[in-house]
Amino acid sequence: MRLFHVSEESNIEKFIPRISYRQDVDQSKGLVWSLEEAPVPHWLTPRDCPRVGYRAVSETSEEDIARFFASSSRHGVAIEHSWRKKMAETTLYLYEFDPANFYWDERAGFYVSDKTEIPIGVTKYDDLFEELSKRNIEIRIMNNLWAFSETVTKSSLKRSLCRMNNAQPI
Repeated sequence: MRLFHVSEESNIEKFIPRISYRQDVDQSKGLVWSLEEAPVPHWLTPRDCPRVGYRAVSETSEEDIARFFASSSRHGVAIEHSWRKKMAETTLYLYEFDPANFYWDERAGFYVSDKTEIPIGVTKYDDLFEELSKRNIEIRIMNNLWAFSETVTKSSLKRSLCRMNNAQPI
């Protein structure tokens, strides 16, 4: 298993556990958060960019595949039009971790470690649209994400709704 952390910061030498801002996660201990490889494309956007990440999994119906994908891709990311320019200008860094200290936290929905973690590698992405394209990710640019996020949530797709508090109001 490979684990990653995406950041706009270029020079992180060590990840120190921090208390989460999320109130639904244990506030008594700091954590380092990481992702498996499959959902990484959901995070290849500017940090505060509202987005809907969605992908087909074994339980996904053929109807949902036909409904949500216009190509051979089985993975998509939707952002709002107002974030397109910021996304085009953002550079991201994909840090890779040794997975030894990480465990799956069901409540957080991520792999976490309560130890300081030193990255074992870092990859720089200057063109996020190109990187998503290379990964065969369909990109939707929409005026508003709310109706789409509701539709995706009711589907059989695996989904991730990120930073929706920054989305345009309905």
